[in-house]
Amino acid sequence: MSMKVTFLGTGTSQGVPVIACECEVCSSKDVRDKRFRSSIMISVNDRNFVIDSGPDFRMQMLNNKVKTLSGILFTHEHKDHVAGLDDVRAFNYLENRNMEIYCSEFVFGCLKREFHYVFRENPYPGIPQVNVNIIKNEPFDLVTGESIVPIEVMHYKLPVFGYRWGNFTYITDAKTISEKEKEKVKGSKVLVVNALRENEHISHFTLEEALRFIEEIAPERAYLTHVSHLFGTHEYIQSKLPENVFVAYDELTIEIDV
Repeated sequence: MSMKVTFLGTGTSQGVPVIACECEVCSSKDVRDKRFRSSIMISVNDRNFVIDSGPDFRMQMLNNKVKTLSGILFTHEHKDHVAGLDDVRAFNYLENRNMEIYCSEFVFGCLKREFHYVFRENPYPGIPQVNVNIIKNEPFDLVTGESIVPIEVMHYKLPVFGYRWGNFTYITDAKTISEKEKEKVKGSKVLVVNALRENEHISHFTLEEALRFIEEIAPERAYLTHVSHLFGTHEYIQSKLPENVFVAYDELTIEIDV
């Protein structure tokens, strides 16, 4: 069985280009340098699941002509990963069912504050309809039966979930990963990991840190995401990478045997 992964967004919390910035990257004519906030879609057996619904969720769904969505897995509660949740209303209407969402108890608490109107006892008509599936740092099954392994990474001091689905692992907003959690990633054929820029950052992998992690895991292929305009152009970043590591870009699709 194979799965398709679509990179819906590969940028940081501000996206690329950044508002009012005129740097080389933000002014680039290369479409690969236009980056929505980070998110992917996993498609298998005619079902689509999205990891994170950031502020660009609506346009990501439109640009990729997504007609069905079975669920959303949240990595953490930062606005660039959750802000688009309201737009699941379109799928509620089209598919006549609630949207399945998967998140930790802590992230759910944050969603209840951010989208308080969704979770009221007597909700206003037309709000998003969701089924909340609380997950812990242990394997869980999606409603469609697929088994997912969470990987807890640290975004400075904030726990964030990466996810492993078969031979594929997706990690974003990581700065440190414990040896115990690394063991869950080992054996992945394809690895996606954040690499913000070359210079040090308090809460994100630098290029050097990401490449060191990739070398340790030793996947067949790896892709960098959550890329900042401070990193450089797509062409520049790719020139710095080993032959089995690639810069992801928006709307890139890859096939993986699971």
